[in-house]
Formats: sequence, C-alpha cells, structure tokens
Amino acid sequence: MDTEFSGETICARGGWVPKFATQTSNPPIYMTTAFDVDGLEQLDDIASGRVAGYIYTRDSNPNHEAFAADVARLEGAEAAVACASGMGAMTAVLLAHVKTGDHVIAAKVLYGRTGQMLNQLQSQFGVEVTFVDALDPAAFGQAVTPRTKLAIVENISNPLMEVADIPALVAALGEVPLLVDSTFATPVLQRPIELGAKLVFHSASKYLNGHGDVMLGVVAGNYSAIRKVRQMMALFGMNSNPMECWLASRGLRTLPLRMARVSQTAQELANYLRTLPQVARVFYPSLPEHTTHAAATRLLPAGFGGMLSFELPGGRESVAKLFKALEEIPFSPTLADARTTVSYPTGTSHKFMSAAERASLGINDGLVRLSVGLEDLADLKRELQTALNVL
Repeated sequence: MDTEFSGETICARGGWVPKFATQTSNPPIYMTTAFDVDGLEQLDDIASGRVAGYIYTRDSNPNHEAFAADVARLEGAEAAVACASGMGAMTAVLLAHVKTGDHVIAAKVLYGRTGQMLNQLQSQFGVEVTFVDALDPAAFGQAVTPRTKLAIVENISNPLMEVADIPALVAALGEVPLLVDSTFATPVLQRPIELGAKLVFHSASKYLNGHGDVMLGVVAGNYSAIRKVRQMMALFGMNSNPMECWLASRGLRTLPLRMARVSQTAQELANYLRTLPQVARVFYPSLPEHTTHAAATRLLPAGFGGMLSFELPGGRESVAKLFKALEEIPFSPTLADARTTVSYPTGTSHKFMSAAERASLGINDGLVRLSVGLEDLADLKRELQTALNVL
C-alpha cells in the first residue's frame, strides 16, 4: 500500500497507469485541455514545429489531427482543419480570406445559414457579396472584380440537388479560389480539388460522421490556405471537441459503404416517388428530367448521394399532414443520419429567406427534403406510400 502521499494528493493525481508496451487496437480519446511539457526547451521545439507534440487543445489535439488528416487524404488535399461545427468551419474560412472592402461571389442556392452569414458580412462588416446562379459559370466569371477573394458553391445544392459544373466554374473564375461545399457528395462521390477547387468544406455532422451524434465541420485544401484557416479557428475559439473528432473518425470507416447504400436507395425512391399521384415533382440528379442530369452523370460517376426532395401540390398544409402521418420517419432539421428523416426547407434551412426569395430559387412551400438512411428499401416505400395516402 502506497503511504508516501496523503489521500488528497492521491485523489488529485489519480487515473494514471504505468506506461505499457502494447498499443490500443482502437485510437484513444485524448480528453485533455492541455499537454504536460518537459521544460522550456521542449515548449520551444513544439511551438516551432521542430518536434511533434501538443500544448493546448484549442490549438490542436491528436483526435483533431487524426480526423483532419484522414479527410485531407480522402479529398486529395495537402491538409485539413476540424472546427466545432460546419458554420464554425465556414466562419474560419471567411475570416482567413476576406476583410472589409473585399468581395465574395456565392451561389444563390446555398445552405440557408451560409447565405445568412454572407448577408451579415455584407451589412455589418462591409464585405461585398454577389450572389449568382451556380448553373451559369459565365455569371461567376462576369462577377469577378480585382477585390474578389473567394467564391463559394455547393457541388450538390441544398435542397434541389442541382449539380454544379466545378471545372467550368474554376475556368471562369481564373485566379479566384473556389470553395466547394461537398457535404452532400462527400469525397466518395466527388473530390473537388481534383477538379480545380482550392478548398473543400464539409459539415462533418452529416455524412462524414453518419450517425447523427456529432457537431463538427472540416475544411481541406493546400498547406498555405489551411494554415490561415487554422489560425482563425484557434484565435476565435472554433476548435472541435476531441470526443466528437473521435466519433467522426469512427464514422469515416464506413463512409464508402454508407454512401453506396444511400445512393442506391435514394435512386430507387426517386424513381418510385415520381410515379405517385400525390407527388407533383421529384428532385434527384439521376432522373432524366432533373435540371442538371447531364452534369451529374459526368461529374458524379460513383452515385448521386442520399438526398432527394419532392414537391406536394397542396403546399404547407399537405406537408403538415404528411409529417403527421409518417409514424417511423421523423421530421428532423438535419440530414445524413443512419435513419431516414424528412425536413422542411421553408421552415428550417431556408427560413431566413423571404417567400419571394425562396420562390425565385424554386423552393416552394410544398417542398419536402428526404434524407435517405440505411433502412430496407421496401420498408421505406411502404411507409412513404402509407403516409402519402392521407393527402
């Protein structure tokens, strides 16, 4: 029995075991605020990068680095940085690239909060923003000015699933760096950097994690750009949590399998829903009538993803009835969980737009977004048909 220290000291310093030779079969979770440093010389070596190590979790942590490095490798990027949320990652990118007086070009159809953030930058911080049609590369090129520092687009748009022609946008923008939100596609379906984009963004809460239990964002790109984003992440306290990075790393292990499954199921459901009389229109890139079917076939050869939308002719009233009738498919304002969910863009992701703005983008009050999960296809067909029968 150790009698060298008092009970208070033993308790205060507890939880450790002696160092051991074997390695864990799974990566450990580094749930620590800081890392003990062996003197000032080691502090200088770590801070300068001469020695691998960590000092403070806000700046870096092994779980942060493991997840970010895997995403960078998947995207074919030089580096990546993880942030506390998708919006945190977008904020870090914008802080690293623009200042008052600069100019940003953005697609008209973006995740609603991204659009709201850009409007906030414009109204309160003097950053000029030009919104253009993502399906018109020439419009991106025409919007470029000497003050343009960044362009932003989704490769599969939310919520109409329109597929942007990334190579054409890159050509039109010239030297202006393009940030691609690839949340819906993931690196399994498209690697935008290989198509000329400079930065790739993910709300990692979605497909990269895939289980609906993480709040996380990640940005990948070249070393220079990511170094600046990392500085903003640490300076403004947008660092991610070690546990959430560990969960996201675990999610990545099944990402290719999950994307193949949801892509196949979503395509089957899209074909099925378009045959139902209660559905006015279905938005999914595999459908020949979809606006961007040709571009999707060319740019997404491995599949079109697990997201689709469909329109009900009765508007909000019909949507409300449908959501009440869906007993096992929940209305959840997120996406890319292992389970199938429905959402209402007018009331969630794009509620910050006016009705006229939404209508101009084709987002009507009868639009339902379906995030396809890993369930059996026959079960999903039956549940959707039963619920639609109430209309």
